[in-house]
Amino acid sequence: MDSNEVVNAFQNDSLGSDDAVGIADKIKKGELSASLVTQDAIKRAKAVNPKLNAITVENFDLAQTNSEKPFSGFFQGVPTFIKDTDEVPGLPLYLGSRSLPGEPSDKYSKAAKQIIDTGLNCLGTTTTPEFGLTGTTESLRFGATCNPWNTAYSTGGSSGGSSALVASGVIPIAHANDGAGSIRIPASCCGLVGLKASRGRIKDKEVPSYLPANILHDGVVTRSVRDTWAFHAEIEKNIPATEFPPIGDISESFPKNLKIAVLTENCLGEDSSAELVQATHDVARLCESLGHEVEMISNPFYEKFDEDFWLLWAHFGFLIRYSVGKELSSKFDHTQLEQWPKYLISRHWRNIHKVPVAFWRLRRFVSQYETFMQNFDILLTPTLGTTVPKLGFFGPEISGQEHWERINDFLPFTKYQNISGAPAITLPCGTDLKGLPIGIQLSSRLGEDRLLLKLSLQLEQNSNWKSLNK
Repeated sequence: MDSNEVVNAFQNDSLGSDDAVGIADKIKKGELSASLVTQDAIKRAKAVNPKLNAITVENFDLAQTNSEKPFSGFFQGVPTFIKDTDEVPGLPLYLGSRSLPGEPSDKYSKAAKQIIDTGLNCLGTTTTPEFGLTGTTESLRFGATCNPWNTAYSTGGSSGGSSALVASGVIPIAHANDGAGSIRIPASCCGLVGLKASRGRIKDKEVPSYLPANILHDGVVTRSVRDTWAFHAEIEKNIPATEFPPIGDISESFPKNLKIAVLTENCLGEDSSAELVQATHDVARLCESLGHEVEMISNPFYEKFDEDFWLLWAHFGFLIRYSVGKELSSKFDHTQLEQWPKYLISRHWRNIHKVPVAFWRLRRFVSQYETFMQNFDILLTPTLGTTVPKLGFFGPEISGQEHWERINDFLPFTKYQNISGAPAITLPCGTDLKGLPIGIQLSSRLGEDRLLLKLSLQLEQNSNWKSLNK
């Protein structure tokens, strides 16, 4: 695998450089067929995956067969991939781990079924770090997934395989999920749009009721705001989230006079890297030029938030070791877990006396976040705390302690919305000095996904961002 290589699958075929909405529209009009776009996506995947290492299991033959059948959902057979955290009939489930044998599934998971019901055609599964537990996509089982902007760098994680395939142009849309930013992190690293919707918009994965919040959310990564909107609008049509205002059509009009808080500090008051701060300020100025009110703020959230969140994350390592792994397979072998999950488990045991208070504070944070957001319509931050790291920086070979120290600097902003349940979206806004994408994050109040998407579309239409093919 060559280092420092750009991997671009875009070409003059049926997919072209269209987004998923554009391809679906052509299929509906009879200008394209689902069979042809599936065939071309498979060709693209075969051409670039040896350089990206983004596919866990191929499902090409069945996808081609399915493409000959009518599709009932909005996307009309647009090709996609499901992340290797969810079951797909006939395909093994690994969750990026050597600890699972990879037994074939006999059904779709709830999340995967929701995605397929939108009319997308599954070409296989995509890479993830072990159990989706970190912000890069590197595992001992499947190796490193490379960023198509520069193959020496990480895609982010944990939905890195999906993001690499969308960014490189293999497909326009792919499944992703998010427990601490795992939709938004790789979308930011790969120059994509990634929305973690309000808790309950999509039928999320279940967690034990004693936890302070269900932080696990499913969604997609895309190259356009309208693809992200169309996906969630179709989900809403199939499974209405009656407790929230409907998303509806976001192109009717743009919001005016929004009050936007701009935050570039973590909960300890430390700033993000200078390039990301500058990019965030540039987006803030764009918001001002569009008629919105912008206010720079210091971090309003409590100082121990990161410490508490990572105790919760360590508890997930504990759950994988002692319950989830065995539920997934009777052949689960915990001795094959990588250093990072093992470190999380040991950290859980060392700090178990702190867990009750940490969980209590995290439960309180849900209302604290809503109280803070009563004064603002939008919170604008960098998506990440640092620029895109090189492969190996969070790799499975480094010690758990080193991983722990590094990930805190990398992920200061994405966790707030997993605890609060509020929606958050990352948008590409430029590139760093190395030519790698920079993302900014917008979040709003719980249920205000429509407002978030409308502002995102407004910013997209008034920016000069170009994807990898332009």
